[in-house]
Amino acid sequence: MKFKAEINIMPHKALLDPQGKAVSNSMKNIGLAEIDGVRIGKHIHLEVEAESEATAKAKVDEACKKLLINPITEAYEFEIAPFS
Repeated sequence: MKFKAEINIMPHKALLDPQGKAVSNSMKNIGLAEIDGVRIGKHIHLEVEAESEATAKAKVDEACKKLLINPITEAYEFEIAPFS
């Protein structure tokens, strides 16, 4: 069975986010001073062939931990759904 995964990766809340800070500061320059606290992350879409949803979740979790994130600086969350 094929599943799709949507993974969101963000810097840990306790860490500085230089990209987000730069975007927040730029909002004021373009007349959007009401927008603040921007944090920049990554979104990854992938497909997984697995026997069950639980197996697909385990594979995506393993991929995140071993390759897709830096556990020192980033946190992640993901959703799995059957591929349609």
